[in-house]
This record gives sequence, C-alpha cells and structure tokens, in this order.
Amino acid sequence: MTIRVHNTLTRTKEEFVTREPGVVAMYVCGPTVYNHIHIGNARTFLTFDVIRRYLTFRGYDVRFVQNITDVDDKIIARAAEEDRAPAEVAAEYTLAFRQAMSALHVERPTVAPKATETIPEMIAMIERLIEREHAYVVDGDVYFSVRSFPGYGKLSGRNVDDLESGARVDVDDRKRDPLDFALWKAAKPGEPHWPSPWGEGRPGWHLECSVMSEAELGVTFDIHGGASDLIFPHHENEIAQSEAATGQPFVRYWLHGGLLQVNAEKMSKSLGNFMLLKDVLEHYPAAVVRLLMLQTHYRSPLDFSTDRLDEASRAYDRLVTPVRNLAWAKRNPPARDLEPASDRALETLDIAGDAAREAFVEAMDDDFNTAGALAALFDLVRVVNAFLERHGIGQSARYVARLDAAVATLTGLLDVLGVSVEADAPLQEEYPSAVIDLARQLAGYEGTDTRAAAEALLAARAAARTERNWAAADAVRDGLTGLGFVIEDTPSGARVTFRPAG
Repeated sequence: MTIRVHNTLTRTKEEFVTREPGVVAMYVCGPTVYNHIHIGNARTFLTFDVIRRYLTFRGYDVRFVQNITDVDDKIIARAAEEDRAPAEVAAEYTLAFRQAMSALHVERPTVAPKATETIPEMIAMIERLIEREHAYVVDGDVYFSVRSFPGYGKLSGRNVDDLESGARVDVDDRKRDPLDFALWKAAKPGEPHWPSPWGEGRPGWHLECSVMSEAELGVTFDIHGGASDLIFPHHENEIAQSEAATGQPFVRYWLHGGLLQVNAEKMSKSLGNFMLLKDVLEHYPAAVVRLLMLQTHYRSPLDFSTDRLDEASRAYDRLVTPVRNLAWAKRNPPARDLEPASDRALETLDIAGDAAREAFVEAMDDDFNTAGALAALFDLVRVVNAFLERHGIGQSARYVARLDAAVATLTGLLDVLGVSVEADAPLQEEYPSAVIDLARQLAGYEGTDTRAAAEALLAARAAARTERNWAAADAVRDGLTGLGFVIEDTPSGARVTFRPAG
C-alpha cells in the first residue's frame, strides 16, 4: 500500500515518494507570536501533527521543521500598545504557544528556528536574489521583482496580469511594480533592526520560511504545509524567492489545511469571532478537541461551536468505552451468568482488530483521511463492546488475552491520531454533596463520603430491581440523573459517571 497526498501545486492526488527513501523532510509555517493562538490556528498545527505522526507510524524518519516568527508588524504594534519591547512580547507568546501545543498533545518540532536568529542567512539570500536580478534596492528597502520570475502564480493558479494591488499587496510608488513584495524593510524609529548591506532594517515576513527551510532541510524538500489562506500570497512568494535564488524546485508536495469557520466565516482575530485555544482547553480535554477536528478531512472547512464540542465529547466517550469496560470487568466479577464464548466468537475479536487496522491504514493512506480512520475504530468499538456485554472476560486467560489485544489495537491506533486514552480520560470529579442527602433518603446511608453515598444508591437500586420494585429503582435513577450522574449498566453491575453541567 502506498500513501497518496493531494498536492496543491498540481491540484491532483499523487503517490507520495520522498526525496530520500524512508526519510521525510517537512516544513510547516509556525505562529507569529503576538497573542495567544485561537482554535482556528490550532487546527492547522494539529493537522500537521497528525500527518507527522502517521508518517512516523508508517516507518518514515520525519524531520519536522516549524518556524517562530518573532519579529513582525503585528508584534511591533502589540508592543507599542502595551509600552513594551517587541522582544518581550515575542518571548511571552512564544512560551504561551509552546504551552498550548503541549496541552493539545502536539509534538514538538525537530527544529523550531526563530526569525531573529536567522538574520544573516536571510541577508545572504537577498544578496543572491539581487545578484540574479530578481530583487532591487530602494532607499534601504529591498523588493522582489515578481515579473522577473516566470512561474509566479503556479501554486495559487493566479495570472500575474490579472493581479492588482489591493488590500493584501503593499502599495508603494517606489516599487517597479505594485505586485513586488518586500524582502528587507528599512528601519523605522523604535522598531527592531539589524545591520545589512542596505542599511539598518529587518526582514520581510515571506523571506524567513524560504531561508529556514533551505537551511534545515536543503533544496527541494518533501512537504510544505500550512493553512489554505497562506497559499496566496505567502506560499506563492516563498516559491518565487526560493526558486529564483536556487534555480531548483522548492518543494515536492504542498499540503494545505481547510479553515475553521464560525457561522460560515473564517475564524480570525481580525473578525473578532475567535476562541483562544487555552480557553477551550479549560472546558474540554485535548482528546475531545482533537476528535472534533479529526472528524472532518483536513482539507475541508470545519464548522466550530460548543455544540459540536459537546458532540465530540460524547463520541470520545463511545470511542474509549471498551478500554474502560475491560478495566471495569477485570476489577468486578459479573453480577450475572454470561454465555461462554466459542472459539468462533473469540476469533471474531482477532478479525475485528485486523480489519480495523487495515481500514485505518487504507483511510490514512488516502490523503490522511482521519474521518475514515475514525470510522474504522468505531467499528472495532462495537465488536468489543458486544463481546463484553455477551461474554464478559470469562473464566479463562484466553478471553482476557484476546480482549487485551483488541483494545491494544484500538488504543495504539488512537495514539497515532494523538488521542491517548489514559492521558485524556476525564479526571474524577468531586461528587456533589447533595448525593449524600439523596443516599440518606433512598438508601439509608449514614456516612459523609460522597462516593460511598453513590455506591450505596447503586446498591439500593440493584436490590429494588431484584425485588421488581421498579418505583424505588426509578427513584434512585432519577435522583442520580438529576444531580448530573450517568448510570451505565454492565454485566459486572451498574456504575456511575459524574458529568457536571458546563
């Protein structure tokens, strides 16, 4: 089986063949560190974290490079608003970004170069471009001459003659052409600056990715990724300046993630319709946030809302039910006699595990189709849950071994998606004190421990059901449900999970 990826450059799905067998050289545009990242930013970083994880799972050695833009107009503006040094702002939000990525279980890049640490290399590339007559100097600024590069527009599909200066193109009468973009900006009072052959100044935003990717990955590396709103002009400009400087193709495969939307609009700080990742993670575990994003193909737009997060939370609970059910069954002997499993029933577990792995790989090989991969895991969940409901863990070690193998397949494939069942299982919440009053009323409980009170209520419900006293059993159920508990009946008896509102 081979991996196929949708290449933005060719607009087709292609077989993935790396520059060096068994090794993937991958670059993804990183954050501009002037604020906390919002959930839309997080989708891009999560997308390429999953792609990186899957390539590693498929046996590749992945060198993953992601830059930090720590000098930029937005950083300078934020620093001016807060009467702080730009470097201080950048340092604060670089740390915040790394903490947010860790909280979302996004793996650290192999290398994370900063713009301010790569100034000499940027100057060297500008010098190459000037020497090759692809760039020119005006009053200490240096511009890339777009029309000097015949391939401009090949990534975005735009025709240079149809492009006009506008909101996303700096208008400057000193430029030879309105489409030309800045490689170096002459210093302004109060802004960070570095010495260069053209005077004090700082690099343009587009330049750093070209320079850092070449420095860390060489020329014509395998994958360049980012959100789809970077295709033009950022990635188009990267191609122009890199290929003009080296005379070689810049990237083999361009991968772009779809945008996250609210009410059919792109989520962005400028529109004010965003939620910060750190705020979302205060209310939902990382696994749930990841699952919401993985249920939609990475190239498609994703509608975001708290309702969809709640749906993802319920889906996550279903997805990890076999893990918890098996652990529960091992600790609690069946409360009723269960049907012994035949050899055929046990073999079904093995078949389901193998089928899930095969379907998972088939989906992910098809341009990292995480929605299809999750569907394969839900199929495995249904088989394992049905087995446990009908047969439990049995009296033989072979039951446990086969169940453990099926669950290990599930958790192992979830881990490829960055969803760790153990790490992401909801923390045990403190039960409300009202459960003690309910247990005193309905179960004769006289203690002061909330968990013991809940167990007493379950025992009272079980006794009432045995006596066919349905009114008493329903009273316990309704009382617990009203306090925010969810009752789950299993072959080993009933158990409760507390889910506080909000």
